[in-house]
Amino acid sequence: MKLLLSLIVALAAFSVQGQTYPAKPVRLVVPFPAGSATDQIARVIGQQLQESLGQPFVVENKPGAQGSIAATEVARSAPDGYTMMVTTNTPQAANVSLFKKLNYDPVKDFSPIARLGTISFMIMVRPDFPAKNLKELLNHARANPGKLSAGYGSAGSQVSQAMLRSMGKIDFIDVPYKGLPQAITDVLGGQISFTFADLANALAQIKGGKLRGIAVTSQKRSALAPEVPAIAEELPGYELIAWFALVAPARTPPAVVARVHDVTAKALAKPEVKARFDSLGTDVAPMNPEQLAAFIRSEIAKFAKLAKEAGIQPE
Repeated sequence: MKLLLSLIVALAAFSVQGQTYPAKPVRLVVPFPAGSATDQIARVIGQQLQESLGQPFVVENKPGAQGSIAATEVARSAPDGYTMMVTTNTPQAANVSLFKKLNYDPVKDFSPIARLGTISFMIMVRPDFPAKNLKELLNHARANPGKLSAGYGSAGSQVSQAMLRSMGKIDFIDVPYKGLPQAITDVLGGQISFTFADLANALAQIKGGKLRGIAVTSQKRSALAPEVPAIAEELPGYELIAWFALVAPARTPPAVVARVHDVTAKALAKPEVKARFDSLGTDVAPMNPEQLAAFIRSEIAKFAKLAKEAGIQPE
């Protein structure tokens, strides 16, 4: 009888907790700078959560160390549902293979809530760059070993560069940035030769005529930029897809996780949200907490394989 009463009390508390959440503003931490694809996705989802749950979801950008600074802070935050992170494959999967030591565990320290979408990258150069396509870029790099430079601001862009170097048998200088917007700025200014920009930033640059797209990292051409070939057309087997997800500190109440997931899933099903994702070069690709947990574990293994094949040494 006591056990039954305890279960009834626990279920009642679970229900009330979900119904009363949130009672104050929620921090939505972004591990990359303002203007990054992750930042833009976070603002779309934050607005949807705010409208549905009636409390502000305040975006806080905390870039640095490939997203590790933000991930560490969120992992150590109170698991009360008032700190969450719009994360990516960088802090949640690839960093395990890019750093010798992390101050957080991407699996044990987080409660997965929902995967949001997937995105690919595009090689971007200035309009006056001598190579007009990927084949010419590879030949240009081979003719000038170690003279070209490429900037990365996420694991997706870093691994993309390493794969291009390995599979294309070329040599160039890697230049790290806190985020891709800064790398794009330096391509525009001529400080670096090229960068792998996420489609959200790449499409905006193409539209403005400021940069030119050479090739995309998806296995096939993107419907959002069908005129830009896939790297795999020149280097068969090349593919890299990045993703966005919503997570909270480990041990966040299940009722809170369930409520935020349900609201997020409904938001992702809206035509206007899909249209906004499309404009950011992102495909809506939802997963529930259980699916996302398994997916993150599989992505850690995948990026370990990619990093090893590309010859990346942990920092």
